[in-house]
Amino acid sequence: QVPLVESGGGLVQAGGSLRLSCAASGLTFRRYTMAWFRQAPGKDREFVASIRWNGGTTYYADSVKGRFTMSRDGVENTVYLQMNSLKPEDTAVYHCAATLSTAAEPAMSAIYYWGQGTQVTVSS
Repeated sequence: QVPLVESGGGLVQAGGSLRLSCAASGLTFRRYTMAWFRQAPGKDREFVASIRWNGGTTYYADSVKGRFTMSRDGVENTVYLQMNSLKPEDTAVYHCAATLSTAAEPAMSAIYYWGQGTQVTVSS
């Protein structure tokens, strides 16, 4: 059973908004740093945002800073990625990830669990 399941992707026009969700099951959520990564066609997977469960400190890639907001719901064991002012270059498959690393931008090699991904397409 995949412990991380993403939802909320879709097709949106440039300037629009989407909210992604990542529901976790079977994880002791408070132990993990949660993160979002994305992978565009023909490109490497890249870090987008992370949140530390203890205290809720968030970190963002420079490319999304000021436009994306990551948050968490401890009761629902869910993390969210609110994406505003979307640009065509945000088009990618977005993956939720869980890691025990405390780095602001965790290395992919440190990821314990990956979600299956959700497609975000931004049209110009």
